[in-house]
Amino acid sequence: MKLFRPVFLLLPLVIFCNACSVQAATTSTNYAAKIQRVDYTGFTLWLDCNQHGAVKFQYNAQRDVGNLSRVEKFSLDSNVPKECQQTSAKTYGFNYDRGHLVPANHLDYSQKAITDSNFMTNILPQAATMNRGAWLLTEEIIECYRDIDELLVIGGVIWGNNTKDDYFVKSHGIKTPDAFWKVVIRGTLNNEQVIAWIVPNSAAAQRSKLDSYLVSVAKIESITGEKIPVNAELKNDVLKKSWIVPKGCNKG
Repeated sequence: MKLFRPVFLLLPLVIFCNACSVQAATTSTNYAAKIQRVDYTGFTLWLDCNQHGAVKFQYNAQRDVGNLSRVEKFSLDSNVPKECQQTSAKTYGFNYDRGHLVPANHLDYSQKAITDSNFMTNILPQAATMNRGAWLLTEEIIECYRDIDELLVIGGVIWGNNTKDDYFVKSHGIKTPDAFWKVVIRGTLNNEQVIAWIVPNSAAAQRSKLDSYLVSVAKIESITGEKIPVNAELKNDVLKKSWIVPKGCNKG
């Protein structure tokens, strides 16, 4: 059974932008929150125009039926208002990657979706160790489990108050998030399972430490103001271990 769930918009906890009424291709603006929503091929982003970057992403990870290669070019999205995105597509430096919110590997059934994933609207500064470590492992878990069940993936940004790593305000017009969160929902009704992480955006976020970043959905909701579509009885659960990557899983 496919998990076609409604999209839940951000609550007015975030900082809003009154200038974000211009419509990009296949986009809509939440009239209450003034957050720019952009529906790309295969995934949806919500952009906070005051932050010049995405605050939330969502997509359905379906069975892997493709094997298209990711593209190397990063670019700005000409269909999104300039004030709602970064000012440059160049590399960040300072040992930060152009880190994907929605990875191209989960969109490898469509060349358009892969290309869309390299718009800078889907990119934020991620510490290289985190991007290639703990964050990558969450992506590998999704890559493997999407062949077992269709997954609903919802995630976003915790900007935080640390200004010491805001290296890219001048070069890209973007602050460096303090952390990223992700929720993966598998199954429906009584068979629903959920896993949630808050991963710090630092060199400490190694692959081996992912289990220490497991949190409850309720904690993410309390921090972000989101209402995540998970059964109420599961919202306070914190898993002891992340879902095990099945032996022999093709993570490519």
